[in-house]
Amino acid sequence: MHDKPWLTKYPSAVPRQITIRQAALWELMQSAAERYQESVATIFYGAKLKYSDLIEGVARTGGFLQAVGVNPSDRVAILMPNVPSFIMAFYGTIFVGGTVVPLNPLLSTNELEFQLIDSGAETLIVAEALVEKVAPILIRTLVKRVVVSSISHYVPIYLRPVVALKCRHHSNVAIHIPVYKLEAELRTAPKTKPYPAKLNDPAVLLYTGGTTGICKAAILTHFNLVANVDQIRAWLYALQPAREVVACVLPFFHSYGMTVGMNLAVDMAAAMVLLPKFDPLETVRAIHKYRVTLLPGVPSMYMAIARTAQRNKIDISSVKVCVSGGAPLIREIYEKFVSVTGAKLVEGYGLTEASPVTHVNPIWDSENRIGSIGLPIPNTDCRIVDLQTGTKDLAPGEEGELIIRGPQIMAGYWNRPQETTQTIRDGWLYTGDIATMDPDGYFRIVDRKKDMIIVGGFNVYPREVEEVIAKHPCVEECAVIGELHPLRGELVKAYIVLRKGAHPEPHEIIAFCRQHLAIYKVPRSIEFVSELPKTAVGKILRRELRKSAQEISN
Repeated sequence: MHDKPWLTKYPSAVPRQITIRQAALWELMQSAAERYQESVATIFYGAKLKYSDLIEGVARTGGFLQAVGVNPSDRVAILMPNVPSFIMAFYGTIFVGGTVVPLNPLLSTNELEFQLIDSGAETLIVAEALVEKVAPILIRTLVKRVVVSSISHYVPIYLRPVVALKCRHHSNVAIHIPVYKLEAELRTAPKTKPYPAKLNDPAVLLYTGGTTGICKAAILTHFNLVANVDQIRAWLYALQPAREVVACVLPFFHSYGMTVGMNLAVDMAAAMVLLPKFDPLETVRAIHKYRVTLLPGVPSMYMAIARTAQRNKIDISSVKVCVSGGAPLIREIYEKFVSVTGAKLVEGYGLTEASPVTHVNPIWDSENRIGSIGLPIPNTDCRIVDLQTGTKDLAPGEEGELIIRGPQIMAGYWNRPQETTQTIRDGWLYTGDIATMDPDGYFRIVDRKKDMIIVGGFNVYPREVEEVIAKHPCVEECAVIGELHPLRGELVKAYIVLRKGAHPEPHEIIAFCRQHLAIYKVPRSIEFVSELPKTAVGKILRRELRKSAQEISN
């Protein structure tokens, strides 16, 4: 049994061990609605729903899904930005015992098609503006029904005609399977009673490249997700039920946005200020207008918010707590944001396979150590092990792989037993991240064992970008790395060896990638080279490319 030095650094109000609720995920919503039915649940461009409104929408969404044939354990895909109907679709699916498959609207149609097929989803709930994008691929999937949500239904009355007209243009496409209008169906749908899900039933299939770089879905159970909410609430002990306002700008289809932006907010009966995309000025104005108190985000977002608020002389001092993830929180960003807001800004760490939060720096009553990811949260055990065998515990300060054990660790990968066995061994999640532990229990991420690139909190896997670039007729071979960026964490850079006689411009390669990849996966920098560094057996040495890029940057 190894020591847990981090426990000595816990704030006095944080328990060393907590009791995890034995509850299904839907109970978070039902409990909040029962206790605080008159509290504001969502704010969407000024239009507000109370928790009594939200629970009714959830129950009627569940009733509608049952009526059209959704059964317990069926997968329901959701393709929407942060809007009220996303929350209704998410918890409505959970209410009937279904499994939610959140999809990223930024993905290419090929990527969406793969995830729909792989998950086996038979129901797709989609925002009206995204119907045109997804319609052509449905015939090649198992989807039996499409449910279209009109975002215009949730904005203030004076905005509805404009929003409806803009969205409707994208939804007038032919679809070969039944199509339902969600908001019309909810007027007459019966309110369903929650399905008595077992704690280890899958609640969410969340796609990630994970620790092995292959796109696959992490199976997050009801117990996993409720446990992570309980752990985070223990850490954020000073936040008060029904009195907090959360800026939900991190997308709900992302594990961090789902857990900290949505599930945590619901459990606290907080008001969720829903922002479908990150626009710095719009976000700053929303923070000011609605007196946001909790702002989960990524480093680039915090810097943009601080600069925008300062430039436009907008007061955002209502913000009390910010937990940063997705990329290292550098001191420059920390100092800038804190100077503008006076908020508590701390860095944390997590991964989709862990629901996602595993580490956070103390917010009150202990040291917030800049440059570290903080301490393991309650009921979370961590070790640093050798890279060769993954079994030998290393001493403080030594670099090794970070492995984690706790109630928030996924059940495994959907239909990927081999990858599951590689990633979870004897109950320990092997993160693929190289880290160190300080003698007093603070952890630091040193590097990634794999070559994953993190762009503004989104995972990008070199292989999938390289496969797209390789299809360009001018490309002989290529390699992709992450290039450090002060705000975004990393940006994608491609090194390309051209075919003989080919002379494309970098912007031509970038334009080609835009046709096949989500925008955050598209290389922002192209460098043409005569050859790529390789091992004796022909394996490309990405570390040499990263070293070269760093030298040029310096």
